[in-house]
Amino acid sequence: MKILAVIPARYNSQRFPGKPLVKIGDRPMLQWVYEAAISCPSFSQVVVATDNADIAECVWSFGGVVEMTRTDHATGTDRVAEVAERYPEMTAIANVQGDQPFVTPQMLTQLVKPYLRGDSPDMTTLACPLAEKDYGDPNAVKVLCDRRDRALYFSRAPIPYYRNHKPAPVFHHLGLYAFRRDFLAKYTKLAPTPLEDCEGLEQLRVLEHGYRITVCHTQTSTTEINTPEDLLQVQVLLAKKAIPVQTDAIKAKILEAE
Repeated sequence: MKILAVIPARYNSQRFPGKPLVKIGDRPMLQWVYEAAISCPSFSQVVVATDNADIAECVWSFGGVVEMTRTDHATGTDRVAEVAERYPEMTAIANVQGDQPFVTPQMLTQLVKPYLRGDSPDMTTLACPLAEKDYGDPNAVKVLCDRRDRALYFSRAPIPYYRNHKPAPVFHHLGLYAFRRDFLAKYTKLAPTPLEDCEGLEQLRVLEHGYRITVCHTQTSTTEINTPEDLLQVQVLLAKKAIPVQTDAIKAKILEAE
């Protein structure tokens, strides 16, 4: 089983231009993500996918691997798919978001666990328990699952509606994805769909076209940085020493990948 991890990184984010290059402590945010991915034993190869020269220079400066892509991609998944075509030996492809600096190797292993055990789902994603305070928050995406841990629906709305107060299979969706390589190529050709456009959630395109997403589970959420305000909150965590530091083992793995 060979799994490729691709970290899509673009410079021109509408809400936070230059986001991958912002410093968290002494390192760019993108480096935090790369170090987590390369320290995950489930990945055979880790690369950053970008169309920006400054981002590429940054990755090279810390010993990372870069794949340059076209400039016309509408989504990060499209960028991941372009890079995946260059690695035909890979069985599955993980899309590791570049704005999640606190993602852990354990989370990434849980994301691809179905592939590791020999299953071949179209696509997997990650979810954790939904905190009560996040139930009504539109920034916390909810996912409902069936009895086989397959996604029924994703929404920013508070779902399900609790007419009867019974336990429900609703979880906090984390924006990490993995794909069987042939499905990733198919996914990029699927037309956008009404619910996807309505909710602003790209993964709904998969469900609306009749494909399945397997939901893998982890115990904790991870902080995303989407705005300068999010970065300030992260700096508070750093000041409280609530962020793990880079280890010599991770440094060695980066050197091995050069």
